[in-house]
Amino acid sequence: MRDLLPDAAEFDRFIAISQQPLRRSLRVNTLKISVADFLTLVEPYQWALTPIPWCEEGFWIARGDADTLPLGSTAEHLAGLFYIQEASSMLPVSALFAGCPAPQRVMDVAAAPGSKTTQIAARMQNQGAILANEYSASRVKVLHANLSRCGVSNTAMTHFDGRVFGPALPEHFDAVLLDAPCSGEGVIRKDADALRNWSPESTEAIAATQHDLIESAFHALKPGGTLIYSTCTLNRSENQQVISWLLERYPGAVEIEPLQALFAGAERVSTPEGFLHVFPQIFDSEGFFVARLRKLQSVEPLPVPGYKVGKLPFLPVRRKETEEIAAAAAKSGLVWNADTHSLWSRDKELWLFPQAIEPLLGKVRFSRIGLKLAETFPKGYRWQHEAVIALAQPQAKNRFELTHAEAEEWYRGRDIYPERALPADEVIVTCQQQPVGLAKKVGSRIKNNYPRDLVRDGRLFSS
Repeated sequence: MRDLLPDAAEFDRFIAISQQPLRRSLRVNTLKISVADFLTLVEPYQWALTPIPWCEEGFWIARGDADTLPLGSTAEHLAGLFYIQEASSMLPVSALFAGCPAPQRVMDVAAAPGSKTTQIAARMQNQGAILANEYSASRVKVLHANLSRCGVSNTAMTHFDGRVFGPALPEHFDAVLLDAPCSGEGVIRKDADALRNWSPESTEAIAATQHDLIESAFHALKPGGTLIYSTCTLNRSENQQVISWLLERYPGAVEIEPLQALFAGAERVSTPEGFLHVFPQIFDSEGFFVARLRKLQSVEPLPVPGYKVGKLPFLPVRRKETEEIAAAAAKSGLVWNADTHSLWSRDKELWLFPQAIEPLLGKVRFSRIGLKLAETFPKGYRWQHEAVIALAQPQAKNRFELTHAEAEEWYRGRDIYPERALPADEVIVTCQQQPVGLAKKVGSRIKNNYPRDLVRDGRLFSS
């Protein structure tokens, strides 16, 4: 760090900020609500929200000492209206969408827990497709939960080492985001143990893995496509030198696209090459590194992997049946765009696939594609929770708005006993006009079918 920050005063500022708690930040989920409407909604809470310069939907948040409810237990978070995301980690996606036209098929190589994937989906407005990969099996479930909470419908999930995609899916993506595994030098304000296992040797080993990952990502990219490489570390061997390695390996095929004009103040953290090298003392944030690259031409492909993908267990639904299913869904308040999503079936299950992912079917094994829409029964359909969150129309005729107290009961997995008439026997349950589930009337109660693995204990918003 002394080599990176030779100015003694600047080095002292780095040491000082590294010992201070990281200020919290959030990103408004524009798949669910506009920034303006969100600010109006939370105005009564008197949150101090400071705009983040590089993300129009991002805000640093400060709350009064008396406001001790965890942000993750607020009604707005449970309904997917915002994502708790560190400010610097919003930079890579902002860099990805700085150019035009917007990409139609994107890969997020290391996607969990989902902050950047959900940010990409919001920028794409659930159109096109995102391949969200996560190598760690323990984090795949968390990734899916966050995608579902935020109403993301254009994502297909895989569970692989990121090195497989260059050989398996060459030149298939308009854009690739590689937020690479790293030594984590930039996150010590959030995690005091981040440097516990740090050593020059471990940094070299991590850099070698990063070389493999960026090469794979580069091969998966179409000519003319955009590659974003980012880390939450600060040393050059995992950042600038990884980019230099790729440039040397594929001369004439890679171009650096400078980011010094990405946002007002970006010149304060831009390098001579045009990368963003964010030290935590500059913006009072985590440390981060971001590079934007353009693939200029095709390169010699990598050897094709020898693994077997297996037979796809889904079949496309025929047009007439698709129309019948769409009509039945619309009666329950669920609507999707038939130009961007298609129905597929597996046994008695109905799934909604993003059409832009379909050319990849049979080329790589997916752990989950799109949304599970429904389970079929002789008398109709059982619409699934994740589909309701993504597809329910807030102004549907069968919408039933819960009070805050009723909504808390809903999130705790308890039945609701409303003292007012229901609009239908099957209702879209909403809180603050946002869908939180679909339920049936049973006698005088609304039967709770909130997924058991999402049920919350402890303090919630109306406590």
